Amino acid sequence: MRASGRLVVRASGRLRRVAGQAVSASVATTDPAAHPLPPSRPTGSSSLRRRLNSGPGLPVLAVAALMVLIVAMLGIEQVTGVSLLPDRIAAGLRPPPKKFPVLPASRPTGLAIGEIGLQAPVHDVGIAPDGTIAVPDVARAQEAGWYDQGPTPGQYGPAVIVGHVDTTTGPAVFHGLRDLRSGDRIEVTRSDHSVAVFEVDSVERFDKGRLPVDEVYGDFSRPSLRLITCGGRWVGGETGYSDNLVVFASLVKARTG
Repeated sequence: MRASGRLVVRASGRLRRVAGQAVSASVATTDPAAHPLPPSRPTGSSSLRRRLNSGPGLPVLAVAALMVLIVAMLGIEQVTGVSLLPDRIAAGLRPPPKKFPVLPASRPTGLAIGEIGLQAPVHDVGIAPDGTIAVPDVARAQEAGWYDQGPTPGQYGPAVIVGHVDTTTGPAVFHGLRDLRSGDRIEVTRSDHSVAVFEVDSVERFDKGRLPVDEVYGDFSRPSLRLITCGGRWVGGETGYSDNLVVFASLVKARTG
């Protein structure tokens, strides 16, 4: 993006709910009060939360019964080998077919992509007042920002790292993302001194108003990475560039830094 525009990235509620948690093969419950919604969220969401926290009742019992049914069906699948659950429900519950490491939570501190000569520090970013994912200040345009309400790189689910494509003075940290190709390697150094190595699956471009949330944020079947910056044509104003460019990558290995 340029200094006069914004990198608009819609935040996923699912990522906010799993902040700082490793997603295991078993089903875990979370306390909604531990992950407050951003102030810009519509008031209807607050009323929904009040209804969910209003005590046991028929809806709560129905959800509990559904969870028991899902767990039972997973048990039957393991014994018989027959798939019973729809893929959208089972994402992140069944062990994926391909082997890969799963790492404990650890904040990213650095990012390196040899194919495009990128080596940059990574700092935390949260949610902007308008409900989008915050991005690094323009003064830190050569740094990347990890969305700190989602998984850390190497945990189950999509870790999200955002950055500027350019500024009024020249290229920024993610200027070269458009040149990445399937199979290129991305290395993320973590605060525990391990390095999570990801392999690029694809590089996609989406209109900023039509970012496919399920596609970008919804896959919890394995550890993955999303690198997001601006792309498309320059339209100026609050939008800046018309599109978001998204790099989809999957964890393939890990090593000690």
